[in-house]
Amino acid sequence: MTDATGETHDDYSPFGKPLFDDPLARALSRVGVIDVGSNSVRLVVFDGAARSPAYFFNEKVMCGLGRDFSQTGRLHPEGRVRALSAMKRFAALARGMGASPVVTVATAAMREAEDGPDFRAEVEAATGLRMWVVDGREEARLSAQGVLLGWPGAEGLVCDIGGSSMELARIADGRVGKRVTSALGPLRLQGVKGGRKGMKAEIKRVLAELVDTVGTDHKRLFLVGGSWRAIARIDMERRGYPLHVLHEYRMTTKAVQETLKYIESHDVADLRAQTGIGESRMSLVPLAALVLRQLVRAVQPREIAISSYGIREGMLYEQMPGRLRDRDPLIESCRFVEQKDARLPGFGRALYHFILPIFKGERESRRRIIRAACLLHDVSWRAHPDYRHEACFDNATRANLGGLTHPERVFLGLSLMHRYKNSRTGTRFEELIGILDAGQIAQAEVLGRAMRFGAMFSAETPNDLGKLDWFPKKKHLELRLTDTAQDLFGEVAQARFDSLVSALGATSEIKRLRPKARDDAPQV
Repeated sequence: MTDATGETHDDYSPFGKPLFDDPLARALSRVGVIDVGSNSVRLVVFDGAARSPAYFFNEKVMCGLGRDFSQTGRLHPEGRVRALSAMKRFAALARGMGASPVVTVATAAMREAEDGPDFRAEVEAATGLRMWVVDGREEARLSAQGVLLGWPGAEGLVCDIGGSSMELARIADGRVGKRVTSALGPLRLQGVKGGRKGMKAEIKRVLAELVDTVGTDHKRLFLVGGSWRAIARIDMERRGYPLHVLHEYRMTTKAVQETLKYIESHDVADLRAQTGIGESRMSLVPLAALVLRQLVRAVQPREIAISSYGIREGMLYEQMPGRLRDRDPLIESCRFVEQKDARLPGFGRALYHFILPIFKGERESRRRIIRAACLLHDVSWRAHPDYRHEACFDNATRANLGGLTHPERVFLGLSLMHRYKNSRTGTRFEELIGILDAGQIAQAEVLGRAMRFGAMFSAETPNDLGKLDWFPKKKHLELRLTDTAQDLFGEVAQARFDSLVSALGATSEIKRLRPKARDDAPQV
């Protein structure tokens, strides 16, 4: 069934019915991934069957298995001891959390070290964990799949840098295309002869070969890996950027070059003090910076984006049923949160359709954020009333949500803040709100006040009781009420409606609406 906007309600177009109750989706409700890298060993347990799953557990140990590999060809002895200890702990933790399956994946250091097979057998004997050692092209594919987990429609080039290797993969149309691997990891570069000059020459030579396969002039370069995230964190510090969420952080090629100069001109200890980046990670940043400078010059991306999703998320994506992969991660995640935390699960959809006439001219990219806001409009109700608006803003801007740019995060947070509070003046979020332009701020306020009115007006499906009509050229808002809704439209609801009219800078009128038969009501 469709309404006046052309929306299909019985399948909640274009996303279909929520999948988190589907047995195939529930099978992924707690999945463990152990990533044995050249620099670190990490356990992540994903929880929640929404398209953008939550991190139930996340622990990393900086083992340095690939340290000194260029000189010895073997895993670092101390690194082996630390990695085995970490794996024993991770295996016990995963069992205790009921994570199933637990997939263990190992990359460059394990696949190339002379004693890699021995260590693999030692880990299996001690923990029962079977280690999947992937080659470079498979590592590139899994990392690219991690990016697709967060950006289903992503298009461009994925670059995943680890301690001992660097992979590139093209993505478009939801698929991974050409992919290549190289030895341009910072730990491996430490063994290049000729000092800094020799490293630059080697990086330039290898990248020229890689670019022959993956091409240049990409729409977007997605950076995956701890060294890239560290550089992005330094970029944030240099710019004074207020939102310290690395996922979906965007940089121009010019900004990247300026930050790389900034890194060159500052002592590593000073950079650590400014950013809080760990010593092991920061020690690799200067070498990673050399690679990034040449990478940007070689592939010539139009934009650079940081992805916190990589090989571990790619492993989860590998196990997702196809119809879950195709879903919008933002909408699925918001539905999951609403089902778990809202007072009236399902009301968010009804609220969306009730207020949609105000936004009927918006492009779909904005309407999906409006949809997400409606799904989240009531999930912070347990917070203290005096701080509920702050909890809403924090939850939206800091949440682990995929498919959401930084301006969209702030827009979502601001609209939810206005769901509970008319004024934003004097809040601690003014610097963050500055990420938006004046038009976006005004629209977020309208959305927040519209949700506030809709939620106060009716605890059921408000479309059965009233209808909003917005005439943008006349700047006129009409509310048509059924006879049965007259008692609901009390003075508090009237005040919320007037607040919405004020945010729109509009005139208003309240009319009578003939009630619909229940069978004709929109099925949301």
